[in-house]
Amino acid sequence: QVQLVESGGGLVQPGGSLRLSCVASRSIFSRYAMGWYRQAPGKQRELVAGITSHGNTNYRDSVKGRFTISRDNAKNTVYLQMNSLEPEDTAVYYCNMIGTSSWGQGTQVTVSS
Repeated sequence: QVQLVESGGGLVQPGGSLRLSCVASRSIFSRYAMGWYRQAPGKQRELVAGITSHGNTNYRDSVKGRFTISRDNAKNTVYLQMNSLEPEDTAVYYCNMIGTSSWGQGTQVTVSS
């Protein structure tokens, strides 16, 4: 099983930016689509953004134009650049290798003044 480790979360004011990273332990990472999910307290986990092995991307409507997902297969890493953050973006963010049970441990993002 592939291990995934997220980093980059933190506390940021509304309108601020954060960049999340997720590093995979094995090079088979490059063959898989990757997703960033988030889960806020009391809510279900939801897909925020996805990227195929070829680099095609998709986003949930609420983050379009603000978030950008990207990947670097040479580094086994997927990124989530988050700009213009809003309090509603507060959640634990997880990365997932799509179609597998490989999930990271999550990184907390808190948007608050």
